[in-house]
Amino acid sequence: MSSATAQTWPENDGGINLRLRFRNWRRSRPFWGGLLAMIAGVPILYFPYAELNLAGMTVSMATTAGAGSLIIGILMMCLGLTAWFQPLVRIFCGVATTLLALISIPVSNLGGFGFGLILGLMAGGLLMAWAPLKPVTAVEEAPAAEPATADFTAEAPVETTQPLLPAQQTPADAADNAALAADPGEQR
Repeated sequence: MSSATAQTWPENDGGINLRLRFRNWRRSRPFWGGLLAMIAGVPILYFPYAELNLAGMTVSMATTAGAGSLIIGILMMCLGLTAWFQPLVRIFCGVATTLLALISIPVSNLGGFGFGLILGLMAGGLLMAWAPLKPVTAVEEAPAAEPATADFTAEAPVETTQPLLPAQQTPADAADNAALAADPGEQR
């Protein structure tokens, strides 16, 4: 089969091409760390403003730290999005997410009752640990070298293509070179 006879990808492939494009996009950035950071912001943001109705009784978790919870939750969501779309700042996003998760303990009802805290700490760790893949380079296969045997272990004298400087020559080499220069017709 040649490139002229190979089938091309169909234009309407039922989402396969879209799925592959999403997979390649996801693998080129700290996707799971960013997703966990955005999910961690939800309980931190939600619980201080939640009103639960239990059998006609309203339970409100509103505290004076509601503004702090709002800021922490929104910042964690923004850090998750930033890590997705700017992977170069993943270390900053990871450290900031970890610090915000720890700050949410006293500010936001024990970090969203532990849900936001645990998810935020995991997200910070994933963001800091992620590293981009190194590009794959095509390596040409060199022919396999013959294994060295006992007969060929001694080094053979290496002939240089450039003449040695007078300081690099031994007296015997200098005499040989002078003899060759005087009588160029004689070969050894």
